Amino acid sequence: MGDGNLLMNLGQTVEAVGGSCIADFSRIPGFTSVATDSRKVVEGSLFVPLMGASQDGHSYIAKALDAGATVVFVDAAHAEGSSAVFMNLARQYRAAFIMVEDTLRALQDAARSYVARFPRLLKIGITGSSGKTTTKEIVASIFNVSHSVVMNEGNLNSETGLPLSVFQIREHHDVGVFELGMNRTGEISEIARVLLPSIALITNIGTAHIGILGSKAAIAEEKKQILSRLPETGVGLVPEDNEWTRFLSDVHQGEIRTYGPNTTGGLGGFEDRGLDGSVIRYCGLDISLSLPGSYNRSNAIAAIAIAREAGVPAGEIKAGIESVKALFGRTEILRGDITVIRDCYNANPDSMEKALEFCDDVPWSGKKLYVIGSMLELGEESARAHEAVCRRLASSKAEKVYLFGDDMIRAGAAVLRDDPRVTFSDTMEDLTLKVASDVRDGDLVFLKGSRGMALERVCAALTQNDSGEAAV
Repeated sequence: MGDGNLLMNLGQTVEAVGGSCIADFSRIPGFTSVATDSRKVVEGSLFVPLMGASQDGHSYIAKALDAGATVVFVDAAHAEGSSAVFMNLARQYRAAFIMVEDTLRALQDAARSYVARFPRLLKIGITGSSGKTTTKEIVASIFNVSHSVVMNEGNLNSETGLPLSVFQIREHHDVGVFELGMNRTGEISEIARVLLPSIALITNIGTAHIGILGSKAAIAEEKKQILSRLPETGVGLVPEDNEWTRFLSDVHQGEIRTYGPNTTGGLGGFEDRGLDGSVIRYCGLDISLSLPGSYNRSNAIAAIAIAREAGVPAGEIKAGIESVKALFGRTEILRGDITVIRDCYNANPDSMEKALEFCDDVPWSGKKLYVIGSMLELGEESARAHEAVCRRLASSKAEKVYLFGDDMIRAGAAVLRDDPRVTFSDTMEDLTLKVASDVRDGDLVFLKGSRGMALERVCAALTQNDSGEAAV
């Protein structure tokens, strides 16, 4: 393995993290990849052992070295008590050990230093309560038409996921598109500090993670932190129609602009095509968006706003949007004798309301069956939020409603106990049997719940024909 494959050499790494090299027997003078999971270590990796609630990553150092790690971070508390052990491991595996105060912070510092080595890269950061992954995918598709693009894989957008993602940047990349997520207060600020985006966009301020932050005001404050890291020449984009727009726009540097149907230049209206998506008119062009629902149209408009700021021609915006396909569990349309809307990657009160509105509005000649799972991470708001969903279901156009998960069942028992359309299931086996017994050819089945509910398991019962082959 040549030195030309190095992401950072040992000296650069020590300087970036403010650490000290306590052992250096490395067979190569740096690292060629980064891992926080010893199972993902390959030859030449930097291994960063993290401290979790139930596990200490330092326990897996030997396993990481055995898999090929050449550089290892260790925190000061472990290094001071095990210096001889680490010295012996470094000598045995021909590796280097760097002592840092905190391994997570060191990962972020190393990633920040790495990103700074690519000054010509257009860095785009996207956050929000919902829609950020889809918006990221649309933005990347637009820029991919004529640029070399790097982005987070899946939703690797966290305190560890974002730093790991930026280590995928290479010299040939022109544009980096990264989503920033959060599971605790302060996380957006930490990872925005790693990326330092040139263009930052907030999709919306909703109630996702309200159980962690406690209020929408706190969520808005947290999401706003992506704008606090804008350079003086940077641009922040905030939604035109959100109650927090004015609050989000009040930042100390960078230019903040609103985006949306009324404020993004070039937009000339749209046509809703139900399950077939939308047509968005932009700069005289009709752009076909295959992702259905007004929320996905909003994501596309956000992507157009970013592309417009970067000077992307209208023709490339059209080509990029028209090549976008649905991601797993994000308003996927599975067509067959039975049509399934699989929207079970995530759920919160806002996305649930929008999805139910969309399903109600879809013209359909067969029955509509709604399979609704619990929404997780809502904390003290959980009971109130689930009851609000059940009240919405009471006025929905579903012929049958199936409630799954403890939180949704409790709310349904309180709100929908006299509704003959509603059934309750506390096991996946019971749920799939009930849905399969009710569904008929020509019906529309909508699946929506938090990822932990894994409602995609219902699909197997819906997509089998008499021969046992998949029907969609």
